[in-house]
Amino acid sequence: MRARRNKTVAQQCRHYEVENIYEYIVSVYINGNFAQFKELYKELCTDARKQFIEYVFEQVNPEYRLEIIRATI
Repeated sequence: MRARRNKTVAQQCRHYEVENIYEYIVSVYINGNFAQFKELYKELCTDARKQFIEYVFEQVNPEYRLEIIRATI
């Protein structure tokens, strides 16, 4: 099976059957699934990745913010 890459937010929401893919990615990280977090992040297109970083700064608890940003690099 080929890896999913360069997918839009809408495509990812439909594929994973969630309303907010960014919220889902953050919850995956908080639950300790770091490998899955990295895969989900890599699947996003460039614009969606930028929007995800913005989401992290605006919506994520400061306790996890720095960890998540480091994990995306």
